[in-house]
Amino acid sequence: MGIIWVILIGIAAGFLAGFLMKGRGFGWLINLLLGLAGALIGGWLLGVLGVSFGDGIIGSLIAATIGAVVLIFVVSLFKKK
Repeated sequence: MGIIWVILIGIAAGFLAGFLMKGRGFGWLINLLLGLAGALIGGWLLGVLGVSFGDGIIGSLIAATIGAVVLIFVVSLFKKK
């Protein structure tokens, strides 16, 4: 998959993760950036665990969204109240 697809899927995952995390998001721009990082983390983490949602765009989006949700949750733990 090309780098453009990875970026687009990461951005979409950040948007979905921000929507799913409701009160724990950081605003649309930071959520999108965390989505990009989450796409990498989600792909790696699910690969290590042996979980696969397929090789298509939908499978990549699911894995990236899971990674983005996990990343937003972890970052929100360190967020000052």
